[in-house]
Amino acid sequence: MQLTERRSEGLLRVYDVTVPASELQQKLNAKIAEVQPRVNIKGFRPGKVPESHIRKVYGPSMMQDIINETVQTSTREGLEKVNARPASEPKLDLKSDLEKVVTGAEDLSFELSLEIMPDFEPVDMKTISIVRPISPVEDAQVDQALSDLAKSQRAFEDKDGAAADEDAVTIDFVGRIDGEAFDGGAAEDAQVVIGSNQFIPGFEEQLIGAKAGDERTLSVSFPDDYPAAHLAGKSAEFETKVKVVRAPKAVEPNDEWAKELGMENLAAVKDALRQRIDSEHKSQSRAKAKRVLFDMLDEKHDFELPPRMVEAEFEQIWRQIEGDRKAGRVDEGDEGKSDDELKAEYRKIAERRVRLGLLLAEIGRKHKLEVSDQEVAQEIARIARAYPGREKEIFELYQRNPSMVASVRAPLYEERVVDYVLELVEVKDETVTRDQLFAEDEAGASGS
Repeated sequence: MQLTERRSEGLLRVYDVTVPASELQQKLNAKIAEVQPRVNIKGFRPGKVPESHIRKVYGPSMMQDIINETVQTSTREGLEKVNARPASEPKLDLKSDLEKVVTGAEDLSFELSLEIMPDFEPVDMKTISIVRPISPVEDAQVDQALSDLAKSQRAFEDKDGAAADEDAVTIDFVGRIDGEAFDGGAAEDAQVVIGSNQFIPGFEEQLIGAKAGDERTLSVSFPDDYPAAHLAGKSAEFETKVKVVRAPKAVEPNDEWAKELGMENLAAVKDALRQRIDSEHKSQSRAKAKRVLFDMLDEKHDFELPPRMVEAEFEQIWRQIEGDRKAGRVDEGDEGKSDDELKAEYRKIAERRVRLGLLLAEIGRKHKLEVSDQEVAQEIARIARAYPGREKEIFELYQRNPSMVASVRAPLYEERVVDYVLELVEVKDETVTRDQLFAEDEAGASGS
């Protein structure tokens, strides 16, 4: 293999790679010799098929596999030879006539272009200080969670009177827009709990006062950001027949009720709720600490960024913006701004993400931080469990797609590095209320 640097510009490197046809033929000869004892072709005794016949029948496909393997190994060995650390996946551009390469009439030549990691030194993490908001779980929060749980678990009993707020109403309905029924707008024996906000705004409220046997036409408007684009923002009428009205039965949280939930007693239920709330608080606290940490890291580092990486990140962000626009979802902060203004803002966000990504990768490399294959497999298994009945299918899908596995490994690696850095920086805890802990802030829109 011959590797020649053709271009060096900033972080961009372009190499010409040539693998002689003789080297490929040697690999093909070795491959044929390896499989010859096992080849079984009609008209020949097993293991006695002539080498020339194997070459004629299987040679082209074998050579195609050899070329693919050679490109990968040549790329890896070439980069090691020139001591280049790619910042992203190298780009390959075949220069040879593939048919001639397969027949051995031409050397394998391809162009290898990549952006290398910029040369920089991460700051001493011990010089960084951040504030982490924390919020202890209060008894009132546990009591509210208990009340909400009891409310969600309550049963209903038939009533003769008119439907009121929090009653459950069983209905049949058909929805129409401009007099025409639409897909997904009809149902039978649908249960509506008035005040649950499970249906579109205005639907449930218009059932208040209805009795079993009543027929009502409900006039509503789909929200502008409704997920089904063909319905978003449109007015509709639902022809509704009330079949049953039921009132909620009061639930008294006690030890007996706790046992119905599978818990030992009411105290065990409260403990479980406290742990759940505490987990929510700690997760949010870490998320905010991470955001502040990223702000500090971004502020303290300034180095050259690989243009291709920035452009790829920006294009991904912009595709999301355009998708949100088509769905009628526009961030309040983006309203009234021109495309040029928005692109300038989101390009800065793309640069921030690339800078932080490279920084975390460098910190992880210097300190030999890794994510094991077992950890990746466990995360894929967790993802697969979200698709009951399809777990095996989903797991095998990841196994067949290295890029999907990489998409799982990347966030795990980021969290590993963040955990490591948070152990090094000075972290000062600040007690805040739950509302303050979960309040959005301006940095939230920029992500990592």
